[in-house]
Amino acid sequence: MKKNFVSNSTASIRMFKNDFLESLSKVQFYVPLIVYVPVIVFLFWKAFWEIEMPVLSFAGWFLLGLGIWTITEYVLHRYVFHFEPDAEWGKKIHFIFHGVHHDYPNDAKRLVMPPSASIPMALGFYFLFDWLLPDTMVYPFFSGFIIGYLFYDMVHYALHHANFKSGFWKKLKQHHMLHHYSDSTKGYGVSWTFWDHVFRSNFDKK
Repeated sequence: MKKNFVSNSTASIRMFKNDFLESLSKVQFYVPLIVYVPVIVFLFWKAFWEIEMPVLSFAGWFLLGLGIWTITEYVLHRYVFHFEPDAEWGKKIHFIFHGVHHDYPNDAKRLVMPPSASIPMALGFYFLFDWLLPDTMVYPFFSGFIIGYLFYDMVHYALHHANFKSGFWKKLKQHHMLHHYSDSTKGYGVSWTFWDHVFRSNFDKK
């Protein structure tokens, strides 16, 4: 298998000549929490206090949104982030969105998605779900979806920086490190490996 360049440096490489664009490409790991926790609180308020949604109804749609996030995470990682176009401009876009993370996996400022990318994506998903779902069900559904996204971002950061000793988290870290350092065509699940088993993209046991 072709081996690509992987740096062990913790340095944050420069991607843009323009200082403003460069600043948009970096983010501290806690920033998504600052951006999206208020959104989740607002969605809870809309569901429970404004339209007085029954708890069981909320829980069902919330869990559905959380579940849909898991398959969304897998599909985005496998088919969007790892899609490598032949055109030079396409290769540059791929590097900006995900290639840089594989080349510099220890760059702490490029481990969670910056708001410059996540906010437009979140808005796109919100309006899509609002169009597809029954009236007002987007509130619990999207709150579950966003919590799934935040869990993914925080887990991804932890997998690169925490030293897990045993159990589930150690296995999850090994899974992700194999994706980075052994075979990037497998192991697309980050916060959950279930879909790798379903779609046979898991690592073979030895």
